[in-house]
This record gives sequence, structure tokens and C-alpha cells, in this order.
Amino acid sequence: MKKVLVIGGGISGLSTAWLLNKRAGEAGISLDLCLLEQEQQPGGKIKSVREDGFLCEWGPNGFLDSKPQTLELCATLGITDRLHRSNDNARKRYIFTGGELHRLPENGPSFLKSRLLSWPGKLRLLGEPFAANPPGSDESLAAFGRRRLGAEALQKLIAPMASGIFAGDPETMSLVSCFPRIAELEREYGGLFVAMLALAKKKKQERKEGKISSSAAGPGGTLTSFKEGIQFLTDTLAAQLGEQVRTGVAVASVTRSGDGWEVRTTGGETLQADLVISAAPAFAAAGMLEGVDTALVDTLRQILYSTLNVVCCGFKTEGLGHPLDGFGYLVPKEEGRTVLGTLWDSSMFEERAPDGMALLRSMAGGACRPELMELPESELLQRVRDDLQAAMGISQPPCFSRIIRHQQAIPQYTIGHGKRLEAIEGRLSSLPGLLLTGNAFKGVGLNDCVAASQATVERAMAYLERV
Repeated sequence: MKKVLVIGGGISGLSTAWLLNKRAGEAGISLDLCLLEQEQQPGGKIKSVREDGFLCEWGPNGFLDSKPQTLELCATLGITDRLHRSNDNARKRYIFTGGELHRLPENGPSFLKSRLLSWPGKLRLLGEPFAANPPGSDESLAAFGRRRLGAEALQKLIAPMASGIFAGDPETMSLVSCFPRIAELEREYGGLFVAMLALAKKKKQERKEGKISSSAAGPGGTLTSFKEGIQFLTDTLAAQLGEQVRTGVAVASVTRSGDGWEVRTTGGETLQADLVISAAPAFAAAGMLEGVDTALVDTLRQILYSTLNVVCCGFKTEGLGHPLDGFGYLVPKEEGRTVLGTLWDSSMFEERAPDGMALLRSMAGGACRPELMELPESELLQRVRDDLQAAMGISQPPCFSRIIRHQQAIPQYTIGHGKRLEAIEGRLSSLPGLLLTGNAFKGVGLNDCVAASQATVERAMAYLERV
């Protein structure tokens, strides 16, 4: 029987453990698997809490159905019938700039009519096919935006998108690491407009042939969750793993022990394993591995994390001042507001707020505003209220509020991230029986985490079949 320890009980650790159980069973390999989670409740940053009738997501609020990974996991778990897709209104997204909300254009005519960009900004964006070729080096997202789309499009479109996904600084974010598909399209087609036309033609042909559905809404698919909140996914994984999950157990160190590994907990317990899989954040993994490989630890510590404040506010819909007819809005840094963006959660999903109420979830902080983490909660809430009034005219006080503060929220794929990943892979190749997974490496979304878990399980199986 092979002993396996998985460290970290977020979506990455839980899905890795569950999928490894499944694959090992199919291959006839007997496992003694244990997942260690330092908190009392598994799930990591995923937490769905209902208070006073409002369902607050402390972390991510779902995944996009345009990629198969999480959908496949849900199908294998037997919970596909519990999936809850966002309303059609969620395809409407807004940018707050110049003192008002502007809907993101969805086609050519709406782009030309929109006042989101000035006419010089529109003309510069339309010149994208004639932009300079990409440099040979790792390019920042900001440099890419200025080169291909212009400074105004960077400020009002690209940078807010980056803050909405990574809470990051586009001047330091690596394009190829954060948005590999965009970099790939530029390489393959020579420009984004040419790529969009080619892909639209391909998609139209596939629809004619009945290969894909035409019902997906919004950029990249439909936001999907569960009526109980996205925590239902991690709860299901933990429940099916059962006694293999141990909560309230923090790992102090991981060291070599003969041909295997020894894991010591902060409670003084010593555990032996043939295979150790760390699904902990990069900084936490570095702390555990200090006695194993200095170069690996140093590289892991170069992966930085942004802070993030999540501010949930509940309001009466009567006299609110805005119809909340969409996904929400993002705010360019140049507007000088506290909020990075606000999601209209109760408009996206039913049963997120009591009847006659609306739930808004605002993000503040990120890589560009880490000092907001130090604000007293009362001041942070007031600043968010001021921003909501400026953007949507909401003057009434919230009847419900909850602030969640994440000191190390989202890993930042800064320039050089690809080289760091190569260095990490190089060090791990000399440490058989040790694997790393999670959102610190190749994607921060739920689909990315599950995809990384799937890849990790394949590597784990290859190792277990050899030893």
C-alpha cells in the first residue's frame, strides 16, 4: 500500500486527493491517502456564508462553463444536477469612468456608439492590426496593451480586467503567464482583430455543424455555481473523501526520509509518506520545504501575493437608484476610487438576497493599493459606500454588511514567472515523490486549479506505478 500525503485543503488539494483516489482505484493501486488542512473547515479561500438571508462569497463566486475541467469534476462527483448558472443579465458588464457607468460594448456598432473611449482612443484601438510585433522578452500586460491597443484602452479596458481577475498591477504582470491565450493568438494570427475574425468564422461553422452550443452567455462562457454557493463543491469533495481529510492540522516541515518523505506537524506528530503533494500557497510551501532544497524555496518565495478586501453590502431594492441589470462594474485606477470593482451578486444568481433586497460585493486593495488592508473596517465601509453612491447613486445605508480581509489573496504572475516555473520544475525533478500544485503556478481560476489537479494526478500516478 502506497502512503500519500496531500497538504492543503482548498479546491486544489481536495480535487487532487479525490481524483488521485479515483485514478489509483481504476489502476488497482492501493492507497493510504491523507489530506492535511490547517483550518477547521476545508475549502481554502472558498467560503459561502449565509447571514441575515444574504449569501456572501468570501472568495470566488463560481467558474465559467466554457472550459470542461470543473464541469467534468462535477459530473464525476454526481452533482451536475445541482449546478446553478447565472442569469442572462450577467453578460452585461460595465466600466465606471468619467463619473458614470459605461456598458462594455459587445459588437462593432455598440463600440462605435459607446462613450467609454474617446474618438482618438477608438481610432487608436482600430489601428490594432498595424501594431508593432511583440518583443522577444517577457512582456508586461501594460506594455502589451499600449503596443497593440493604445494607452486609453489599457487604462479603461485592460487594466480593470486585470484587477478584476488578479487584483494585480498591469505594469508588472506577465502577459504570457497571466493571459497565455492572448499571447498565443497574437503569435498565431499576428494580431487580435485578425484572430477574433478567424475564431468567429470557425465558431459559426462549428455551430452549423452542431459541434458546440450557441447558448453560452458573457465573455468566455456562463458563470456557474450552486444555489448553496460555490462552497458546495468543496464540501462535496471533503464529504466524499471522508476520514481521509484531517482538519486543524498544520504542517511544520517536509523532509527526506530514506526513499520517502517525513512530514512533521506543528502539533509534534510525525507522518511518513511515499508521495507528498503540496497544494498550499507558494509562501507556505516554501516554509515547509526549507530543509529540502534552498533554491526551490527561494524561487517559491519570489511568487508574491496581493491583498484583497471583500465588502458585502445588502440594500433594499426600493429606491436603490440603479436597476443592477448586469454582472457589475470595474473601476480604472485613474478614477482614484477605493473599489476595484463591484459585483451585483443578487442580479447574477437567484436566492442570494431576501425578497426585496439586493446584494453587492465590492473588492478593494490589490497589488496597487495594499495600504487599504490597514484601514479600520468602519472607514473602509464608508469609502465603499461613497464609491457605490458615485457609481450608482446609492444613498441609502446598507441594511447588511460584512467585510472579509485576505492578507495574501491572489498569486501574482509577474514578469519572469515563466522562468520561475522552469526553475521550480527543474528542482522538483531531483526530488522524486514531491509534487506541487495550486493556483500559484498556471492559473488562478477554479477551472485552472482543477486542470492543475488533473495534471498533478497524472504525474502522481506515473510515480506511484514506478515505486
